[in-house]
Amino acid sequence: MKQLLLATALVPIAGFAQAQCSPDYSGVTLTVSTQNGPFIASALKTAAESWSEKTCGEVEIVEFPFSELYPKFLTAMSQQTGDFDVIGFIPAWTPDFAPYLATMPEEMQQGAAWDDIHPVYRDRLMSWQGEIKSATMDGDMHMLNYRADLFEDPANMAAFKEQYGYDLAAPVSWDQYYDIANFFNASDVVDYGTAEAYRRGGQQFWYFFSHAASYTNNPATPGAMFFDPETMDAQINNPGWLRALEEYKAGLEFGPPGSLNNGSGDVRPLYSGGSVAMNIDWADSGVLGATEGSIAGNVRTAVLPGSTEIWNSKTGEWDKFDDPVASPFLAFGGWQVAVPSDSTQQEAAWSYVAELTSPEVSSVAIVTANTGVNPYRLSHYENLDSWSDIFTPEEAQSYLGAQRASLDSPNVALDLRLPGFFSYTEVLEVELSRALAGEVEPQEALDAIAAEWDKLTDEFGRDAQLAAYRSSMGLPPLE
Repeated sequence: MKQLLLATALVPIAGFAQAQCSPDYSGVTLTVSTQNGPFIASALKTAAESWSEKTCGEVEIVEFPFSELYPKFLTAMSQQTGDFDVIGFIPAWTPDFAPYLATMPEEMQQGAAWDDIHPVYRDRLMSWQGEIKSATMDGDMHMLNYRADLFEDPANMAAFKEQYGYDLAAPVSWDQYYDIANFFNASDVVDYGTAEAYRRGGQQFWYFFSHAASYTNNPATPGAMFFDPETMDAQINNPGWLRALEEYKAGLEFGPPGSLNNGSGDVRPLYSGGSVAMNIDWADSGVLGATEGSIAGNVRTAVLPGSTEIWNSKTGEWDKFDDPVASPFLAFGGWQVAVPSDSTQQEAAWSYVAELTSPEVSSVAIVTANTGVNPYRLSHYENLDSWSDIFTPEEAQSYLGAQRASLDSPNVALDLRLPGFFSYTEVLEVELSRALAGEVEPQEALDAIAAEWDKLTDEFGRDAQLAAYRSSMGLPPLE
């Protein structure tokens, strides 16, 4: 099968004496695979070059379209073909991949480099059922991006204060978010108020989840955002999810025409090009705005808005809070790398993973254009000087501060990780798209999703799914 793999790139080794190979992997060729570049794949190639220089081993980078990764990896690993030595994938697939992945060597689970990984990534997303099965190589979460030139303009500030009765600033609640979106959408200073992704297949459901976290990730009911953590009954049609869907849909009013067809890739240039006052996106929007757009110097980032009301699935009532509770959503969760257990070069493969994710190599990747690598180490957030080529000091402080605050939030919301992830999200996207297009009412769509999710849970095995879900939410097994 290896000879049929597409789009390969070979990192050659030449001119190195045997004594320079440390550790010595002369004669070893690793097959490392991920999505088509430049995002993520370029970071793997750069790490391959430095690893090859040190070890005299070779690395063959194999790239596939994102839509092909899951079936190719799962088929190869389940059939024990030995085609891949390292795979780059997303955390949502970990439950399906874990039985076929090697456990990270103990020596990599200690020391300064290990301690430098933010605990949310290290202890939650790299772990599955008590074992470290992968290594984070990219940190991901949804954040709010906004323009300092608009938010700090005295005329805008005065007009907003007169209209809404409070100061114009980064919104800390979704109510404020929509006030601000409405204000700028109706103004002459910018084309539109905000931008989000709504297209099926365009990261749509992650944007919906970012709204829903604020209304369903109740600190009093840990793990109950997506499913009841005691029964595995779907929760996606409760009043918290309904409010989220209604607001998410209402946001279409404040974006450009045709927003239903926008994916995340369309949302970024709307922000970086200055067409909108805000957007919701991953960290890519901030880098693009500072380096390739028309708003350089004015990029600002904030934690996602929260809510003073969160649905309590146990009591069937809204819990009310004096101040908005932030529930930053780790949408996608970042890219990870792992070593399949059928690899015949596991020692060398883990050596490459250690090089790729090392503080030295990763600190370059996070500030290199088009790598798609975002911060995930504590040192990434703390060393502001390394960002000086991209951001102004104000931009860097805002960008890194929002990410660190999101991860450190006591009510941070983890993404859905469950065996059969694709089946659950396919059902979700079909009905979600119908609701956004006005073909069905929001509650009808959510009821349909919940019913299908419960059927899927029964088909996969309710007890097994419940155990997996509790593990993904960091909850102990039920006794």
